[in-house]
Amino acid sequence: MARAVVSAVVGPLGPLLEKLNALHAGEYGRMRGVRTLIGSLRSELTSMHATVKDYDPEMLEEQAVEVKTWIALLRELAYDTEYCIDKFIHQLGSDGRHGGFKEFFRKAARNLKTLLSLRGIAGQIDQLKVRINEVKDLKNSSKLDDTLCSTHKAVDPRLVDLLAKDVHLVGLDGPRDDIAKWMLEGNSSSNNCKVLSIIGFGGLGKTALASEIYRKIETHFHFRAFVSVSQKPSIKSIIKDVIYKVPCPDGFIKDIDVWDEMTSIAKLRELLQDKRYLVIVDDIWSRQAWNTIKCAFPENNCSSRIITTTRIVEVALACCVGREDRVYEMKALSDVHSKSLFFKRIFGSEDCPDSLKEVSNKILKKCGGLPLAIVSISGLLANKPAVKEDWEQVKRSIGSAMEKTRSLEGMRSILSLSYNDLSLPLRACLLYLSIFPEDYVIERERLVRLWIAEGLISEENGRSRQEVAENYFYMLINKSMILPVDIGYDGKARACRVHDMILELIISKSAEDNFTTLVSTGLHGLVNRQGFIRRLSVQHIDQELASALANEDLSHVRSLIVTASAGCIKLLPSLVKFGGLHVLDVEDCVGLEDYIMNDIDKLFRLKYLCLSGKSISELPSGTVELGNLETLDLRNTSVQELPDGTFKFTKLEHLHGAGQTKIPNGLGGMRNLRVISSFNVSRSETDAVEELANMINLDELKVYLDSGRSDKCKKHEELLFSLLCKLGTCKLRSLWIHKPGGSLELLDSWSLLPSSLQIFRISGDYCFMNIPKWTAPALTSLAYLEISLTELKEEDLHTLGELASLLYLKLSFVADPVELIEVQASTGFQCLIKFVIYSVAGAHVKFMEGAMPKLEKLNLRLHVSLARHSGFELGFQHLSSLREAVLSFYRVDVTPSEIKAAAAAIRKEACIHPNRPAIDISEEFYGKYNEIGSDEEDLR
Repeated sequence: MARAVVSAVVGPLGPLLEKLNALHAGEYGRMRGVRTLIGSLRSELTSMHATVKDYDPEMLEEQAVEVKTWIALLRELAYDTEYCIDKFIHQLGSDGRHGGFKEFFRKAARNLKTLLSLRGIAGQIDQLKVRINEVKDLKNSSKLDDTLCSTHKAVDPRLVDLLAKDVHLVGLDGPRDDIAKWMLEGNSSSNNCKVLSIIGFGGLGKTALASEIYRKIETHFHFRAFVSVSQKPSIKSIIKDVIYKVPCPDGFIKDIDVWDEMTSIAKLRELLQDKRYLVIVDDIWSRQAWNTIKCAFPENNCSSRIITTTRIVEVALACCVGREDRVYEMKALSDVHSKSLFFKRIFGSEDCPDSLKEVSNKILKKCGGLPLAIVSISGLLANKPAVKEDWEQVKRSIGSAMEKTRSLEGMRSILSLSYNDLSLPLRACLLYLSIFPEDYVIERERLVRLWIAEGLISEENGRSRQEVAENYFYMLINKSMILPVDIGYDGKARACRVHDMILELIISKSAEDNFTTLVSTGLHGLVNRQGFIRRLSVQHIDQELASALANEDLSHVRSLIVTASAGCIKLLPSLVKFGGLHVLDVEDCVGLEDYIMNDIDKLFRLKYLCLSGKSISELPSGTVELGNLETLDLRNTSVQELPDGTFKFTKLEHLHGAGQTKIPNGLGGMRNLRVISSFNVSRSETDAVEELANMINLDELKVYLDSGRSDKCKKHEELLFSLLCKLGTCKLRSLWIHKPGGSLELLDSWSLLPSSLQIFRISGDYCFMNIPKWTAPALTSLAYLEISLTELKEEDLHTLGELASLLYLKLSFVADPVELIEVQASTGFQCLIKFVIYSVAGAHVKFMEGAMPKLEKLNLRLHVSLARHSGFELGFQHLSSLREAVLSFYRVDVTPSEIKAAAAAIRKEACIHPNRPAIDISEEFYGKYNEIGSDEEDLR
């Protein structure tokens, strides 16, 4: 059964109850008085949790002030009770480590009152009991059980489309005409129904575009209808709505009031069976809804058309399963169209006073090309004086204005629809993104680990927390709540960012639930807050803000994320004030070493520690006392070794070194480790390297070897080879070995490879004479391969072509090419998406008919002299899926005119390709693929 997670509405109430249950049943529950204390807390909190566990926060907007107040008090109570219990357990454990826990336990069991007094917990427990009674009394006196149970929010009607009359084709002319033409095109072999699905997040103008297409082509169809679905649809009502909107024979709808869902669908199918129809199904929120609705529209071979709109990618794909169907992704307005819409709404023309141009650009940047935001904010400004100071005030307060200003309420409502469609765990995960500044690119792996450390994720249906969190990340992309960034070779986003308007929404909702507190320009985040600061994001800090923070009780802060300027760390309060931290992320902060050197051992709850940046050269010895740590990130630091006692990190799952960091001793006891990255085998002790073989749960391993051919280097290479052989039976998914120079010839005889291996990289200057025998077909799961060869041969390509799962291949070689390499259909590579060939001297490759049918991206350095003999024909026309090619030239013994001729010939060949791939041609050395600066640099 999945464990409870931290909620935006009631905080850690669910996990707290699980913790109290475990304490009550465990050894602490046998201590005199503890059982009674825990039982009392558990009983009262369980009763309150029962009231809210099925509560839908979507209703909160409609609830009375008393309800909101009670929920806020319950949430803050849960946070503080959990912290108190954690301190109690931690201090018991600390005493158990000094003088023997059994002896301490025996004495403590005799006198609980003395124990609690000594530990300073008694007073806190008493205060919590008083607060529990207050929350309970408020619940009873206000009859909140009846209020919560009796409140039913009506199904959201489709909100009035603000764009229809205001946007009026700004930026839609081109897409409208293109899609209308496509929809009217017939197929000589088929008159099947075609489906167009328009996808994009709320406010982009999906309904407006669908409406304009509808108006342009409606005269070509016998029957026409426009219906909206909404989040909680009544399928029967939707089908009947279509029937009411199309011509019906006399008496057809006589008994329509008594039709059930199945009857309604059957009747509509009967009505449309031999008719050419055009239907818009607007605002679909689930595949289930579409799968039912589509049953009402017959495949009648009459060239009918259906247009759907949705905010959810998987719904759009479900709508368009036919070969002729089409998904259209709405794009944000360009800068030109944004300004046109904005200024016409305010001034009636595109002219803007010079004094307002700068602030207008800032407002439009925040709108991010979202028509809904532009229309709403320009409507607000149209009723204000054209004064720069007034406009600046609007820009600063857009988030709070969405709640209080009538002209912006519609925008908040439409954006909130997508938020309210999220499950409770997804809402909390989305709100956590409010800790990052505008336009901040958030790495997926970082975000996933932060969610886990904060308790927002639990195992589900046999999947690990990591897998669940990654799935949540992609679900938020799928639901158009976050924007994908850096799409990898496998089509998955490596990072994301949040549209400014969505960010304003989640900042607003985070403030309502006291979920995050932002320290930025101005003191807004530190005032009008309910309870203690729970998560603190420092995006800007000066002396005034530092003084305000110094006056706060920061012991209840769970996350401290610093993204402010490099020198800000010296203004932050001492680390000892942040005793309740789960997350400390202070990447790239100057002066960090002095800040963390003292008192870091006091952070007993810490699960995530990121010190990445150039200001750290060593870790304080107290770091080893962080027994709950799950992620330690030292990338880009100068840390050479970890402190003695690292073996205490028994809960550690992700360990990132700095490239030259020694592998720590004691890894054998750290059985939860999944990722070990950027550690140097050559500088590590033999025992430490050998202990890696005990990492049975290891998922990812990245190691460095020093260059050289000394006996010591050879010994460490043998150690690594022995380790790799022992890891052959584990579930290792990613392996990266980097060696600047020397030999890795032992790898030629590698026999037992992990069958689960998906990513394999050997970078540096070492080259294999031939493709190792172990690469294919043994590695059935391998999707990414980077390897260096002495020279490129056709037989080597045939060997690699047998890797059935390969999506990305990078081949490097050092010898000058001597002949043309032809890539045939028989070569293999049926799934390859990206192909990179790197060589100092360049290569000469030609793609024949049927080669690499799914290849989308090609990176190639051409040997001009050899390619000239074949007229610079690369066979682009045979790469049916090609979208992008990056080419460079080897320039020795080649004149500039020959380079220009080669470039012209290649561009001419690309012009006849049906996809018109983007061609980037450079005469410069294409050296990006020889760098080892970033773990993910080539994984795209």
